[in-house]
Parts: sequence; structure tokens; C-alpha cells
Amino acid sequence: MSESQPVNDPPTILLLEDDLLLAMDMEDHLIHAGFEIIGPFGRIVDALDAIPRNVLSGAIVDLNLHGELSFPVIEALQQRSIPVIVCSGYAELPELKSRLDGMPLLPKPWNAQRLDRLIEETFGITSNA
Repeated sequence: MSESQPVNDPPTILLLEDDLLLAMDMEDHLIHAGFEIIGPFGRIVDALDAIPRNVLSGAIVDLNLHGELSFPVIEALQQRSIPVIVCSGYAELPELKSRLDGMPLLPKPWNAQRLDRLIEETFGITSNA
């Protein structure tokens, strides 16, 4: 958790997902688990705009948004030392896997228990679910 975030505030997670139903499902799960959500965003430009304006505990980022790869968002988050979980059905492709080396991956279709485990491992925070 960031030092500038008060202890009583819920951890804040940026959500970037272009599939509206998946985004809503994941957002509902995360809110129920006790997190505050920034987004969900379906466009890279919107996520990039939100990053510097929020204190984030972490981010869950879809890799492929309507054919546009979200590496600019991942890089912006990494520059601010914000941990990232990449959610994708494309992450195992050899040309992408090398660029994601060592990053936590949540395959699609996503699984709530795996997501909760990745949040705990990657962000160092436990859900209330």
C-alpha cells in the first residue's frame, strides 16, 4: 500500500478492459472484495490520463484493446512503481511473452480465485471477499 494513502481507505486499483461485460464482472468482483476501482477504462488514452491523477495500489490491464496493445499503460505504471497484473488471452504468444517476461498474468477467461491470489501476491494486499 502506498505511504500517501490513509490506512482506512480501500486499496485503489486501475482497471483497463475493453470487453464491457468482462470489465463490469471484474469491477463487481473487486468492489465486493473491498477495493476502490479507477475505471474501468476501455481505451488506452483514458487509462494514461487517469494514472497521474490517482494514488494507485495496483492495476489490472488487458493486453489487447481492440487491436491496440496496452504497453504504453504498462510502462507508465511501471515508471511510477505501480504493480501490474496483465489480463489476456494473448499473453502466451511468443512475440508478446518476451515483452511480458516476469509479469503476473491472468489468463482469459479470468478466474476470481486466481485474481484474488495474484492481487495478494503482486499488490501485497488481501481482499475482503
